[in-house]
Order: sequence, then structure tokens, then C-alpha cells
Amino acid sequence: MSEPSGASAVPELGARAEKLDAADELANVRGRFVLDDVVYLDGNSLGALPAHVPGRVEDVVRRQWGELRIRSWEESGWWTAPERIGDRIAPLVGAAPGQIVVGDSTSVNVFKALVGAVRLAGDGRHEILVDASTFPTDGYIAESAARLTGCTLRAVTPAQVPGALSERTAAVLLNHVDYRTGRLHDLPSLTAAVHAVGAVAVWDLCHSAGALPVGLDEHGVDLAVGCTYKYLNGGPGSPAYLYVRRSLQDRFDSPLPGWNSHAEPFGMRPEYAPAPGALRGRVGTPDILSMLALEAALDVWDGVSIEAVRAKSLALTDFFLTCVEEYVGPGRVESVTPVAHRERGSQVALRCADAGDVMKRLIERGVVGDYRAPDVLRFGFTPLYVGFADVERAARVLGAVLS
Repeated sequence: MSEPSGASAVPELGARAEKLDAADELANVRGRFVLDDVVYLDGNSLGALPAHVPGRVEDVVRRQWGELRIRSWEESGWWTAPERIGDRIAPLVGAAPGQIVVGDSTSVNVFKALVGAVRLAGDGRHEILVDASTFPTDGYIAESAARLTGCTLRAVTPAQVPGALSERTAAVLLNHVDYRTGRLHDLPSLTAAVHAVGAVAVWDLCHSAGALPVGLDEHGVDLAVGCTYKYLNGGPGSPAYLYVRRSLQDRFDSPLPGWNSHAEPFGMRPEYAPAPGALRGRVGTPDILSMLALEAALDVWDGVSIEAVRAKSLALTDFFLTCVEEYVGPGRVESVTPVAHRERGSQVALRCADAGDVMKRLIERGVVGDYRAPDVLRFGFTPLYVGFADVERAARVLGAVLS
């Protein structure tokens, strides 16, 4: 794909990118994906397609559904897929097996987790705190959960949470990484602060799972939710997941009890009795086609450590910021992503007055990121398939578009 006029390369940056790519221990993982000559920096919205997934999905459709039909619930493992795939995700978020169940959307799982958290908190606690900078759906769900549980709702920034906590606090819903800016919030200290007042911590991992270590078990997180179509590359609309800490599972009271989470799902009893463990997070019949596509997609993680992914993520974003500084004129963009590694996820967000138009022109020139109103260019770096030459080219094309 040809570069736009005015995009003159800086030899030193090109040479540095080549050297970094040559030393990249994850470089061979790129071949596991379906990619082209586009620089794809939108994996924080939709991950690229793992190359083996179409064949696996064809088997699910043609053989498991087409030939085995109803027998596949047992013979093909359909029935146990939600917890089996949950155990595949668990190491990527620092959880032991038996605590994650896959199914439903992120929004539905936020609702289960937040109402369940209020019920876990017990009597005398009548306030929910929600991240004021959250993705809108989390805010909508929190408002509904507050009405249904008789709680008040207060929106605060993550930095304000310690000062806002009290003996009235039932639950706190926070994002691990801010979806606009890429700011990484301090999960360990915020979870500890929530626990210090006896409240329940609920974390949204949509922009961190698969991009950096989370440490759910290590840091005593109570409940967590996340999607699987971003850094986990599960495909458009792939099912989300719910984490319930093992010590809380026997008390977790889901607001959406269904036959799939019944202790005897085929008993067809009129009274509900919850299943043990993480299975309480199930509701209805699993979305088998999308769920098994996700299971296949998770194979790209074989032999990959989340620590290596984090190290490359930070190197990629550091290099991108260096290249932007070189290729983009002074004052044209402003990075709103923290410089400090401990505060940065796996994206870089640049504030730009005409961001919407700029992103359209970038995409026309083969650099795909996304735009968030009113003025943010958002670039996501998926270390499994993004290389340093991609980063240099993206910054160079950005400079040409803005010149």
C-alpha cells in the first residue's frame, strides 16, 4: 500500500523498528493471525482473526451440529463449554480454575456481578460507587442495579474512591483500564481500600484482559467481568465472562437464575436451587457457535506468557509515542495516555481537534485505529500481532495526514 505524499521516513526510527522486531520473542505469534498490509491498531475494539478459527468453526457447524446434532451436548462437550473455556481464560487474568464461567454479554455479566455484590455486602449498606469515567453501559447498568436493590448511586473517579468509601458502601464498580485514555488504574490498592470498609469490589477487565497481568486471585478481587473480542480475539460479539472468587461462590446470589445454573438443570423443578461454584453464573442455553469460536481463538495463547505480552505492549506504546513526537508537528496532538508504565494500559490516545476526520483519512491510508468523541484518536496495540515496523509506519502516516 502506497504511503501518502509528505510521509518521509526517519532512517533512525526505521532501523530501530527493524532491530526491535528482530529481537521480539513474540514475533512468530503474528503468523497465527489473518492479517494483510494494513496496520491494524484497533484490537482494543475487535481483535484480529486467528487463522485456524474458520476451520474449527466449520467442524462445529458441519460435523458437531450437522451430523451429531443433539448428541454434541455430551459427545462434543457443548454442555461443559462455559466453565471449560472459563478455565482457559483464567491464567490470563490471574485466576485459578473453577472461578470463571463464560456466557452472555459484558453488560449482562456486569448486572449479575453488581446486584450479586450488593447482596453479598449484606444489610445496612445502601450505596453503590461507580467509576465516573466508565464505559456508558456500566453506568447504565449500575443505575438500574441501584434502583432494583434500593441503593443510592454515586459516580466518582477511581482516584476519589478511597475518600468516598464508608460503612454505607455496598459495592464499587471500576474499570481496570479507562477505555478512552488507556489509563491503568491501581487494582491492588483500590481493591484493598474497598475491602477495608467491608464492601465488595467489582472490576471490568474489558481493556486489560489479554494485554497485561491482572492478578485477580493475588489481589483478592471479589467479582470481575470482561469481554473476549478485544485482546482475547474471540470474534465479534463473542461471549463475555464472569469471575466469582472461590470463597464467595457459596454465597453468590445471581439476580438472573436460570435453568443452566440450577443444581439439577434437567430436573425441571419449580423451585430454584443454585449449582455449586462458578456455575451459578450461568443463566440460559450457551451460545455454542460463538463460544466454540472463542475456544478455538484462545489457542493462539499456547506458549505465550502474559508477562511477555505486557513487556512488548509497553515497548510498543513507548516507541509509538517516540515516533509521534518525531513525525507530528508541535501542538498538533496531545497524548492523554499516562507516560508512567504503571498507569498505562495497551493503547495510546491522542487528543486532536479534528479527530474524527483525521481517523477517516488514516483508515483510507491503511492505518486503522478508532475515534472517540469528541476529540480522541485511539490506537490499540495487540502485542500478539502488532510489530514495531507497524508502529513506525502508523506514526509516519499520522504525521503526513496532519501536515
